[in-house]
Amino acid sequence: MNLAFRAMQFAREVHQDQRRKYTNNPYTDHLAEVAGIVATVAPGDLHDAMIATAWLHDCIEDQGVPDQTLADKFGLRVLSGVLLLSDLEQGNRAERKAASRRRLSGAPAWVQTIKVADLISNTSSIVMHDPKFAVTYLEEKRLLLDVLTQADPRLIEIARAQAGVVA
Repeated sequence: MNLAFRAMQFAREVHQDQRRKYTNNPYTDHLAEVAGIVATVAPGDLHDAMIATAWLHDCIEDQGVPDQTLADKFGLRVLSGVLLLSDLEQGNRAERKAASRRRLSGAPAWVQTIKVADLISNTSSIVMHDPKFAVTYLEEKRLLLDVLTQADPRLIEIARAQAGVVA
């Protein structure tokens, strides 16, 4: 069984009781969307690792899956990607978001690409269901996109368009 498929199965298991804010859809719908977006741009040598990481990107942050579990099941590359994508910073919202931008600005291109796919997936739901918060979210997204300089440019273009940023 390949890495991406095993990651999908694991993510579906650990997120089985989690629901999406606003829609109450299964959380795995979001993970599937992120993985699907990533699959369209992932290069051959990183394809499975990127898709696996996309499926698993919220399992530490949202479900408290231990690092060692991910390392044992999916290897150090996937664990590294998931850790770089996990918002575990402390402080108020502004402090956490600034720390997240610093962390992600130094992430490799493949991790930044997954983050952009995550932003694409989250944006439409937030804009549609919480327009008041969307003002804050879109500004945070614009600042984050400014530091994701290594991400796939095609996804950056989509994310910037969603955020109302003209390149």
